[in-house]
Amino acid sequence: MTILDRMLFISFIRAYLIVFSSLLSLYIVLDLFTNVDAFFENKENPSIRRPIVDIISHIGSYYGYRLFQYYDRLCEAIALLAAMFTIAWMQRSNELLPMLSAGVSTQRVLRPVLLGSVIAIALGILNQELIIPRIASELIADRDDFEGTRRLYVQGAYDTSGVQIEGVSATRNNRSVELLFATFPEGGGYRLAHITARQAEYLPKSDPRYHELAPSGGDPEAIGGWLLTNSTPPELPPNTVDPMRLRQRDYGAYFLWVRDADFENTVRGTKTQAFLSTSTIFELLDRSEAGRMNALAVSFHMRMVRPIVGMLLVIMGVAIILRDQTRHVLISAGLCLVLCALFFAAIYTGRALGTGDYISPAMAAWFPILIFGPIALVLWDGMHT
Repeated sequence: MTILDRMLFISFIRAYLIVFSSLLSLYIVLDLFTNVDAFFENKENPSIRRPIVDIISHIGSYYGYRLFQYYDRLCEAIALLAAMFTIAWMQRSNELLPMLSAGVSTQRVLRPVLLGSVIAIALGILNQELIIPRIASELIADRDDFEGTRRLYVQGAYDTSGVQIEGVSATRNNRSVELLFATFPEGGGYRLAHITARQAEYLPKSDPRYHELAPSGGDPEAIGGWLLTNSTPPELPPNTVDPMRLRQRDYGAYFLWVRDADFENTVRGTKTQAFLSTSTIFELLDRSEAGRMNALAVSFHMRMVRPIVGMLLVIMGVAIILRDQTRHVLISAGLCLVLCALFFAAIYTGRALGTGDYISPAMAAWFPILIFGPIALVLWDGMHT
């Protein structure tokens, strides 16, 4: 890497940090002032006012976790704006013309900027795969749920073992569900069975109580289990349910092993798909009922093409700025923003068509690339050099 390459790369990093802090700060400030009442209201005990210290602490914790979620949404846009400002600053300070006069092509000049964009998009992918799945339980929390005691709607989940889990209401602080319904499929010598538990508590495998309360000999692939109490029927006849799935602990008490129907997936259902890692989504799709999971399949394919989509957006933005170097930088920036809006509109259109089963999930993911790929090639080839 030459001195000029290092200079451009550092300029890109500086622009990236400025755009990163500005956009995320603006996002948080707008969201905070729009929903500030939700932090100060006490819906459970309206007569009791929370201490201001607790409110500030909760606001900091709430937006601290959501920084990673906001970054996941804006990763490609931040990379585009950073590349745009880097090139615009080169034009403003007349740094580009001497390099072109020395015989250096525009594509060669842009190499450090594109390298920085690749690194920025890679950081977004790492955030999506490594960080967001670990903090998913915090991301589903509502603004006014300080202690995690607010009643949550239970959407239900289908476990990979074939067990269907539903419920009435849940609380986040103790990961419990009231009136949990578990349906066990027929097959393998076992009969169709239904269990209704007045109270159910989810225990992840990392919880010390899991090894104390879970009977030995359960599903080795389980990520946790549900402790069912006050259940109906209180006892099941022999050979009704696979003992690898369900084991009776006491009269009216069972322990149910699950592979992916944990508390978060059971409470929010499909809304938690954005918080899953790609490997987890692939495991969920690798089963016979995957044909009915269009939204999950679309998410998986969009994860696969996300690096291509991000770089395509950056290349088109840079090419628009450099296509006409006499154009005012504000006009070029406006064109980039319009391009960005059209590009994300194509992404959401493809997602909607794929989720609605109008096109295949793979086509839904490649939809924006098929539209804007040729445009990017024409813009890249038509850059002034």
